[in-house]
Amino acid sequence: MIGRISGRLVEKQAPELLVDVQGVGYEVLVSLNTFFSLPALGDAVILHTHFVVREDAQQLYGFATLEERHLFRNLVKVNGVGPKMALAILSGMSVTDFIRCIRNGDVVALTRAPGVGRKTAERLVVEMKDQLSSWELEGANSLHGVDRPAGAGVALEEAESALIALGYKPQEAARMVSRAQADLEAGASSEALIRAALKSMVK
Repeated sequence: MIGRISGRLVEKQAPELLVDVQGVGYEVLVSLNTFFSLPALGDAVILHTHFVVREDAQQLYGFATLEERHLFRNLVKVNGVGPKMALAILSGMSVTDFIRCIRNGDVVALTRAPGVGRKTAERLVVEMKDQLSSWELEGANSLHGVDRPAGAGVALEEAESALIALGYKPQEAARMVSRAQADLEAGASSEALIRAALKSMVK
């Protein structure tokens, strides 16, 4: 099991990263909450990881905090929730917001994550309510990325690609990014567009 990696951030294209660890490049999938907290390319980065081995693939998932990794591991234990869906859920809301949804039984908010239907959302509430009862809402997870400049066209394409990679349909991703762009200042970065698009889905 690979539980943690520490190295140099070589590439990042949400939700995928490449981290150089003493000459070995690790491909890592991350939630957008973690993506927004990443340092600049070339800088050192530390990620808590979860290694998934299947018959047809091996995948490493990375998280900025232990809380987020712990929640990811609890999510994939729920029947019908795989790693991709768990990552999409964690990209659409913070750990704090997810805990609040579970405690309040907010099925509607949960169904806004790609691939999460009403039955799955209801199952999440039932199966995870007891597991999360001891978690503290304040400070459970508050990641805020730093917006970095990017060309408008490139930023839009990157934002749409990230949402599609999370499971949103291309047309839906385009609409979400378009609405987000209208609410932001001109020249907004892809990170800002993604964050605004996802925020609009959980209102």
